[in-house]
Amino acid sequence: MSKAQITIPLDLPDVRVLQTSLNERGEIIITIESTKVGTTCGKCRKWITKAHGQEEWVMIRHLPAFGRPSYLRYRPRRYQCLDCEGHPTTTQRVEWHDARSPHSFAYDNHILLQVVHSTLEDVSLKEGLAYEKVAGVLERRIEARVDWTQMADIECLGLDEIALRKGQGHYVTLVTGRFRGGEIVILGVLPGHEKAVVVEFLRQIPQRILQRVQAVCCDLWEAYTEAVREEIPGARIVADRFHVARHYRDAADDLRKQELHRLKKELPQETYQTFKGSMQAFRKNAKDLNQEERKTLQRFFKHAPSAKQAYSLRERLTTIFEMSLSKKQAEAKLRHWIQQVKDSGLQCFDRFLKLLETWWEEITNYFIQRETSAFVEGFNNKVKVLKRRCYGIFNLKHLFQRIYLDLHGYRLFAATTISG
Repeated sequence: MSKAQITIPLDLPDVRVLQTSLNERGEIIITIESTKVGTTCGKCRKWITKAHGQEEWVMIRHLPAFGRPSYLRYRPRRYQCLDCEGHPTTTQRVEWHDARSPHSFAYDNHILLQVVHSTLEDVSLKEGLAYEKVAGVLERRIEARVDWTQMADIECLGLDEIALRKGQGHYVTLVTGRFRGGEIVILGVLPGHEKAVVVEFLRQIPQRILQRVQAVCCDLWEAYTEAVREEIPGARIVADRFHVARHYRDAADDLRKQELHRLKKELPQETYQTFKGSMQAFRKNAKDLNQEERKTLQRFFKHAPSAKQAYSLRERLTTIFEMSLSKKQAEAKLRHWIQQVKDSGLQCFDRFLKLLETWWEEITNYFIQRETSAFVEGFNNKVKVLKRRCYGIFNLKHLFQRIYLDLHGYRLFAATTISG
């Protein structure tokens, strides 16, 4: 009984299919030959067309077809240069395969697409490919550092730290950039978060790029701000709004914890139980509370008026950051808020007030263009997910490659291509 067959294009340029077959494992073997005549001389770089034999047969992995692994089988041709001394020969280079790779470019692209938001081990299992070969694709095709010659103007830089090992102080600095059109790119993963490390990296960036950076968003870390002042003096340093918010929200939350601890000792158990859920409700913005959460906070605030004051002051400060204000207007409102805190008699915000005084210029710079490190935090979250997914990545080169792939992989490899 005959088997139904179909014909599909191979989509490889300058190639003729000689034969197709199935091996004993059910894999598709496609024997091909190049129809392109000539290659570039490896010595003088001229185009040469005098044939001089063939290499041994090469078998490379190609795109799967109908659930079956497929392989391309071909013999690279050699050509001789009659202009160079000794008439050296050069093996023909084809557009769809790098002689150093066991895969076609199309299959490399296929593998990289599978790795996006996944792990090398998972892709290895799904493709029936050795782990080392999957890792090899990443090494061959994804750069481990930025090519500054191809980099467009960067409008805003972001600097943020992240711990690779929880609780062990293994920090790295993520350097990100935002272009004028809004595109985000990873620029570097630096060992540690010391000033010298950041300075060294910034000095690698061409001056044509640094001179066009308008702002640098970072958390309240002196090493970052000092490095930026030294190397990008024309950039505006902006303390990230969300890092600032974490400080004043934590201050209010500390008072909530103190009040709950006090009330647990002073009130009957039945009354204290009515505060269940107050932690989650307190940490929410007032506009996001549902009816039950509002009632919970009202019961809690009835017995803890100081916590109500702290919550109210926290919400007023958040409102200031959400308003469309000029830097001068924001400074006036912030000074008024500071006075309200002092008049309240609350001490929970004391440390935050000192922080506000120390970083006044950087914090109020936010209101000039309302820049934030939200795009940096997005990278932070990607790295955290990546660490959990891959059980930790401690090689900074690999970390850079994986962040880059997760960020740009779908755009680069979603369509099968044949070029390197």
